[in-house]
Amino acid sequence: MIWNPNKECMSRDEMRALQSKRLQKLVTYVYHNVPFYRNKMQAMDLSPEDIRSIDDIVKLPFTTKQDLRDNYPYGLQAAPASEIVRVHASSGTTGNPTIVGYTRKDLAVWAEVMARSLTAFGVTRDDTFSVAYGYGLFTGGLGAHYGVENLGATVIPTSTGNTEKHIRLIRDLKISGIACTPSYALYLAETLEKMGLTKEDIGLRIGAFGAEPWTENMRKEIEERLGLKGYNIYGLSEIMGPGVSYECSEQNGSHICEDHFYPEIINPDTLEQLPRGQQGELVFTTLTKEGMPLLRYRTKDLCTLVEGECACGRTAVRMGRIMGRSDDMLIIRGINVFPSQVESVILEMPEFEPQYMLVVDRAGNLDTLQVQVEVRRDFFSDDIGRMLGMKKKLSDKLKSVLSISADVKLMEPGSIERSQGKGKHVIDNRMLK
Repeated sequence: MIWNPNKECMSRDEMRALQSKRLQKLVTYVYHNVPFYRNKMQAMDLSPEDIRSIDDIVKLPFTTKQDLRDNYPYGLQAAPASEIVRVHASSGTTGNPTIVGYTRKDLAVWAEVMARSLTAFGVTRDDTFSVAYGYGLFTGGLGAHYGVENLGATVIPTSTGNTEKHIRLIRDLKISGIACTPSYALYLAETLEKMGLTKEDIGLRIGAFGAEPWTENMRKEIEERLGLKGYNIYGLSEIMGPGVSYECSEQNGSHICEDHFYPEIINPDTLEQLPRGQQGELVFTTLTKEGMPLLRYRTKDLCTLVEGECACGRTAVRMGRIMGRSDDMLIIRGINVFPSQVESVILEMPEFEPQYMLVVDRAGNLDTLQVQVEVRRDFFSDDIGRMLGMKKKLSDKLKSVLSISADVKLMEPGSIERSQGKGKHVIDNRMLK
């Protein structure tokens, strides 16, 4: 099934013509409404008139997450405040999140691309769909929610937590599809088995999984234990949210909604655009976004782009699986976590040395995070109550900054290995294959 054949099955010549027209309009829009971009372009001796086709995109400046933080909160906003109807935010390294504003048109586009995604998964108006992503500042919950409604299916806004109740709702309401992280899907399967129920008891048919890395092995396990077919969905809050790309029934790469999001692959070191098929860093330009449009946003995700008509009939460029990241960001239970976030908290507390280690693992199909930190000698004590107090204090501060719970392990002074070169602060034991 195809939601919007006019766009999803557009010929390459037609798509390039549309992209060229929208890029020209976008560049003029940001030049006159976003001082950040106007200053960048003027420094490059570049004017909107220099952008005549989509091929000229290589002339434009890149945008990074740091640019969003440096212009916190609304420095990259193009639309007036009166036109912004919703704001989402993602995590920042030292306190400043990235703030993204949406106009009504932006939300309509988001609902459109989500409807395309869900239709590609096989969702119809007859389905009842549970959205088990987090609602709130995270884009996953509301993004999927409005997509389901736009398609015309029934949405159940379950969000996260209370898994046993969720399973009962799936069974009793005859929910046929679910959107969540892959790790939560596995946790759901575990809970189902503990309740003495089987996949046949709940009757799930479709799973839309994203917000964290997952593998083909994880897909197979989820499908086997929950009795559904699992599909990958990709997005990031800076560009839109979920729905930027999606798998179809062929599951041979994720179709990019390139009438709205123009993709490039670059060499992360030289910043040169790479030919299709070569692995590099994924870059997006938001061709139609009004609230906070972005030129050549560096995602840090490493993947390939593939052209050619898919067996499903769609003609859009497809992106392969994310093979890693060009920076040190960790994705834990769908949340972006930076070692520098942990470091900033530790440095604010006199009880601890600036010596720490993040140990990421997977227990019971859920990601875990342990923060090992050295206690300063003058604070280290045999007093259990005092040590537990320090542990709780650090745990609470980390949760407020990271938005996830971390197991804090207090270490004796000098016990964490030092390095004379680049310090290592992360041990990721998740065996993603």
